[in-house]
Amino acid sequence: MIIGLTGSIATGKSTIANELINMGYTVIDADQSARKVVEPGEEAYKKIKETFGDAVFTEDGQLDRPKLGEIIFNDEQKRKQLNEIVHPAVRADMLAQKDQAFTEGKQTVFLDIPLLFESKLQWMVEKVLVVYAPEAVQKERLMKRNDFSEKEAASRIASQIPVEQKREQADAVIDNSGTIEQSIEQLHQLIKDWKLTP
Repeated sequence: MIIGLTGSIATGKSTIANELINMGYTVIDADQSARKVVEPGEEAYKKIKETFGDAVFTEDGQLDRPKLGEIIFNDEQKRKQLNEIVHPAVRADMLAQKDQAFTEGKQTVFLDIPLLFESKLQWMVEKVLVVYAPEAVQKERLMKRNDFSEKEAASRIASQIPVEQKREQADAVIDNSGTIEQSIEQLHQLIKDWKLTP
């Protein structure tokens, strides 16, 4: 079984991912893949160099994320170019890890994809688990965690599909607006309901 794990900014998805790992489940993290595919020597790294030039790399040859971020943040065309390089590489890396896990005898693999709905990647998974928290809770957590103003927090939240919409499209939802213990309890119940084994 391949399950997509997603949520929205500050809904507490990492908490659930960590608990799954503690329970012995395979969790393949899109953010980790995204870092891996742009390391020196990787195909996506070479393509970024060809497309964006040396200016977006540090002296020791690493990708200069803040610099690249500045460029794509203000330029829709450049952002599209970057996504066309990085996204297929990330998907290929995640699918290779998933195949490897099943080869090793794993029964259930979770694909941790923050922008699952935004990137229309539902085709990669059999079921979708959304970690949910109401927008007011997201905002409060972001302001506390990242020291954001209310405006900054609101703009980050607005850059994603509203979590209410994600909730409607999910096969299951963990309501993470309460305590961590309550969320983990919901997760354990879901594992039982879906009869999942690592």
